[in-house]
Amino acid sequence: MITVRNLQKSFGDQVLFDGAELQINNGDRFALVGPNGSGKSTLFKMLLGEMEADGGEIAMKKGAVVGYLQQENPPASEKKVLEEALSELENPEPSKIARAKAILMGLGFKEANFERQLSTLSGGWAMRAAMAKLLLSSPDLLLLDEPTNHLDLESILWFQDYLKNYKSAVFVISHDRAFINYFCRGIVAVKERELRVYTGNYEKYLEESRREKERLVSAWKRQQDEIRDMEDFIARNRARASTAGRAQSMIKRLEKMEKIELPEELARVRIRFPQPRRAGERVITLRKASKSYPLEEGGEVRVYSDLDFTLYRGVKAAFVGHNGAGKSTLLKMLAGAVKPDAGNRDVGVNVKAGYFSQHRYEQLDPEKTVLEEAVSAAPWMKEVDVRTILGTFLLRGNSVFKKTEVLSGGEKSRLSLVKVLLDPPNALFLDEPTTHLDMDSVDALVAALKDYEGTLCFISHDLYFINSLANHIVHVDSGRVSIYPGDYEYFSRRMEDIQREKNEAAEKVPEAAEGKDWEERREKKNAEKKNLKRIAQLREKVKASHAKIEKLAAEMSDPAIYSNYERVMEITREINALQDGIQAAEREEAELGEIQ
Repeated sequence: MITVRNLQKSFGDQVLFDGAELQINNGDRFALVGPNGSGKSTLFKMLLGEMEADGGEIAMKKGAVVGYLQQENPPASEKKVLEEALSELENPEPSKIARAKAILMGLGFKEANFERQLSTLSGGWAMRAAMAKLLLSSPDLLLLDEPTNHLDLESILWFQDYLKNYKSAVFVISHDRAFINYFCRGIVAVKERELRVYTGNYEKYLEESRREKERLVSAWKRQQDEIRDMEDFIARNRARASTAGRAQSMIKRLEKMEKIELPEELARVRIRFPQPRRAGERVITLRKASKSYPLEEGGEVRVYSDLDFTLYRGVKAAFVGHNGAGKSTLLKMLAGAVKPDAGNRDVGVNVKAGYFSQHRYEQLDPEKTVLEEAVSAAPWMKEVDVRTILGTFLLRGNSVFKKTEVLSGGEKSRLSLVKVLLDPPNALFLDEPTTHLDMDSVDALVAALKDYEGTLCFISHDLYFINSLANHIVHVDSGRVSIYPGDYEYFSRRMEDIQREKNEAAEKVPEAAEGKDWEERREKKNAEKKNLKRIAQLREKVKASHAKIEKLAAEMSDPAIYSNYERVMEITREINALQDGIQAAEREEAELGEIQ
């Protein structure tokens, strides 16, 4: 479908491509990866004909249709959502209209929003409408530049299923490795100004890259040994008349030798940020919390009513749920970024909360440089260390001397994230922290947050990020909040089990008449009473366990106890056992709540 031969492209002294080659055929599923600034978006623009190559050839199959989803800023439109999705089709049939609605709903739109004008939507929702229009047109090749940036987790899961079953070719730039792994069959890597194709998913690409690097370093070391031997022979023999000829011949061999060069790579820096002060066992509690928001057309939408929720120390929780379920509202109420309309927010002992969202950069001083803003968050750190951390989050070189007022939205977001991490609170709340990061930066952030000893709550559409960090999943569903210990894979299996049980119950045919129905209703009612009684017992157990932990913690705070090593170890074992019991009780309560 597309053939790239001997591609050349430079910007001034920076050479992006030198002899690059690539073949994309119908049905291929490729992800384009490479360091930030290596030329990924430039390649897309050349494939689209929006930018000329300096040399080489890009040949497109005659009649092939290419569809492109840019990373930001869809064209402004006064059309309505459904109208925009159908705008590439002339006189769409009912089947096409139905398919357009299905795609829009898969991308997170509700049917009530189909008639809203795009001009009234946020940029993220406008991007979803543009994506729906592109998918509905079914081009022969889809070029997608960071398509998951504006999608929530549920929309991404739908979208990756759609792409896996898409009949034509897909070529995508993405930093979301779980997304790539799900549907891509190959990786195209920008390396040393070339395009190298690797079969398999991103993990196989990493493994093969590691082997390549080992082979290259081994060959380089052998050649360096050979060069040293040759140079030593030349130095010892060029002055002797009897061996000068051989030495001269060795000089010529050395000059003609094709030297192996090690690629310039950004070193992977493992960052360890300062650790926060230890908080009490109960970090933040919402009691009978309610929250509503006014609607533009009048009235209000109630997000939460009489919500009870307690966050405990050491939890690293991912908040998941469909778009509009209330994830961000819950995160903000816990962080103190918004107040509940009714009810209380109780903060535990020694708790300091910090909140980050990709749009929360109002507190940046427009007159300060990037470096000055970062240093102000951690004045005790060496400037070179601060610059290293900024570079890891794509704020490198002379860009650290730019004033914050001239930064892009993505740059401001990354700088705000760095400031939070340089002086972290002991209760950290992050809303989509990976949106403007590349894969290496995501890895650096994951490593830093794994070491983080405080309590972490976050919303993310990146499954790799979620599964790397979360030890709890908080499921938000229309004002109802359920907690599941474990990562997202465990949560998904649990949801599948619950849905299967519901489906099996719905498919059962009644085996008896009204009398038996009445008996079943009575049994169900008795079972519900039993469950409620058990839930009450579990809550009392959790309450008593927390009281016991606080009593033991108070005993541990007495310095005199450390002269009694056996008692210290006994208290530690008791606290661990009580915490395990609390987790087991909360897990059982969550499962009993799902059964009702």
